Amino acid sequence: MLEIARQKCFDGDQLRFQHTSTALNCSMRFSLYLPPQAQHTPVPVLFWLSGLTCTDENFVQKAGAQAYAAQHGVAIIAPDTSPRGEGVPDDPEKSWDFGLGASFYLDATTQPWQQHYQMQTYVCEELPALLAQHFPMLLPRYSIFGHSMGGHGAITLGLKNPQLFTSISAFSPICAPMRCPWGEKAFEHYLGDDETQWQTYDTCWLVENGAVKTPLLIDQGCDDDFLEEQLQPQLLQHSCAQHNHPLTLNMREGYDHSYFFIASFIRNHIAYHAGYLAP
Repeated sequence: MLEIARQKCFDGDQLRFQHTSTALNCSMRFSLYLPPQAQHTPVPVLFWLSGLTCTDENFVQKAGAQAYAAQHGVAIIAPDTSPRGEGVPDDPEKSWDFGLGASFYLDATTQPWQQHYQMQTYVCEELPALLAQHFPMLLPRYSIFGHSMGGHGAITLGLKNPQLFTSISAFSPICAPMRCPWGEKAFEHYLGDDETQWQTYDTCWLVENGAVKTPLLIDQGCDDDFLEEQLQPQLLQHSCAQHNHPLTLNMREGYDHSYFFIASFIRNHIAYHAGYLAP
């Protein structure tokens, strides 16, 4: 791995790395905040998955998370939102909701996407192995959270990998991607026309058909422009109620889809995960 940036932040270190990803078959970058406690002892790890059009840098520059990560002694890793580089396919129409920056954190099974778009494997297998090899991590103490497309990724990957992720939360997640335009477009291209292949990447389906009952914490802005068409938290709320899945859904009046919203409540989410991650 190549360290490409380092800034001191709340007595810890905000780092950025570049490495060759076996899972994604390209060069990737990720950001990592190491709290000051990591200078003396291994620390637990919180994965953050960002949304459409973002890179690994949006969260670390806009969310204001480092102060609370330092307070609770947790590291935060923020991977990029998709494979990148020459030869990595993008949406032929150059739309922002598919292709580069829009992986949906799945393992693609169709061409030309299959060769590079293996983000589920990257997040759940390759990155944990890298962390264990190179950094003072308290293993296996991981939690996961994210925003929008990344909120979808956090919940689905968290529910499918309870042995890896101790707790799950999300800001403004895409709750039922099989029933919204963003998700339908991505799934059809990445996974093909057979909708049975989409199911394990749909939060509502996982809640309705899975045995895992990891509690979910969700914050959603009531003034979010994507609320009704794309995010649909009421569908997840119904699924959780019908199948006795623990859910805390906070509908926040006056808040939108932006990082101003995330920054307003990031303290709550980090404290929530720190409670689960404490040794």
